[in-house]
Amino acid sequence: MSAALEVVRASAHVAEVWLNRPDVRNAFDDGVVAELTHAFRALGADAALRCIVLGGRGRAFCAGADLAWMKSTAGYGWDDNHADATRLADMLWTIWDCPLPVVGRIHGDCYAGGVGLAAVCDVLVAAEGVHFCLSEARLGLLPATIGPYVVRALGEQAARRWFVSAERFTAAEAHRLGFVHEVVAADALDASIARIAAALVANGPHAVKACKRLVKDLAGRPIDAALRDETARRIADVRAGAEGREGVQSFLDKREPAWRSR
Repeated sequence: MSAALEVVRASAHVAEVWLNRPDVRNAFDDGVVAELTHAFRALGADAALRCIVLGGRGRAFCAGADLAWMKSTAGYGWDDNHADATRLADMLWTIWDCPLPVVGRIHGDCYAGGVGLAAVCDVLVAAEGVHFCLSEARLGLLPATIGPYVVRALGEQAARRWFVSAERFTAAEAHRLGFVHEVVAADALDASIARIAAALVANGPHAVKACKRLVKDLAGRPIDAALRDETARRIADVRAGAEGREGVQSFLDKREPAWRSR
């Protein structure tokens, strides 16, 4: 990894990925997009990991696309623009599809593509005073590649406003809308992230991955016979598996499960 992206093994089970371009408010370019894609593919395949924290160095979480990168692409035709956007879409998909839970640490302002990065996280904690902004319309653009994730996380009705107005909205408003899970004082942010990471690590590692996949697979689906059968099959698979058996038995024995005692 270059200095633009810092990957830290915080503990045996927790990795931290830091956007590390504070001089440009952690704006990303094609290099950062490629590095994020590579980092999350590698971390998602690490059997020892149970949680990834995504954060940013400096004053901002992420200001979206880097101005120098935007200037370099200003003369692109349709084919080059499409290829460029596809790489960004692939990066977002890689984080969203990561089997491990991703906790977003939003310590500073989060704009444009940065909102997309926040939206692909599973848990979001923001500091008081942080602002979010889907600013693309100001430039005559639209938040297309980040759109599927932002609409899911922010909600369709809220997206109707914030996409078209390009106004800033506060962390408190993001929390009210359900986009952000917790808003805390800036000096309490790390403690909140650590508490959530510890809760994730304490759970069955395979169960956590299965729970994350379950939410994605259930969202928006009709509750019909096929879904009832599928969910019954899923819980039967888990109950019959080694981790499920160990978890239930440890509860009955009033002892720590094997994954926690290790």
